[in-house]
Amino acid sequence: MKAKITEKWLVKKGACEAGVEAFKNQKEKDSLKILKKLIRVKKLDWANWLIVRVMTYKQYVSYAIYGAEKVIGIFEKKYPNDNRPRRAIRAAQKCIKNPSRKNKAAADAAATDAAYAADAADAADAASAAVDYVAYAAYTAADAADVAAAADAADAAYVAYAATAKTKLKILKYGISLLKEGKK
Repeated sequence: MKAKITEKWLVKKGACEAGVEAFKNQKEKDSLKILKKLIRVKKLDWANWLIVRVMTYKQYVSYAIYGAEKVIGIFEKKYPNDNRPRRAIRAAQKCIKNPSRKNKAAADAAATDAAYAADAADAADAASAAVDYVAYAAYTAADAADVAAAADAADAAYVAYAATAKTKLKILKYGISLLKEGKK
């Protein structure tokens, strides 16, 4: 999906004041070109915020799942017998194929389980925020599938405390490929 970005659109979507101000100082309106520019100037947080807001439901849930899968190994290495985050990802995948009420309810339940896993990881190992945030990524992927929340997809895909800059860039590039596929 290709969107025309305007100052009014950014404000309506809840962009931060700094982002709106930065947008005013440039002329580009094409979402893909803006995303690529944000990546070039290393505004990865802003690119991640924008990308999910121009995606369709299927695209942003796919993006969320991809991001969560990129880092889930961090959690599974630490807690190999806790499959709650993995179940949340699978529940979100089912919603892409069939966004039925039943599948969304299952995604909601799996999201809740993944949230408990995140809390347990945080309580067990306060020094390892990465492990906690990976479980949170799975939670938000499933929650995005359930409630159609692009902001949750952004959280899941980005996993700010678990993903390296290189991983974040890979996730953003995957998101751009989803947008390009949607144009066809």
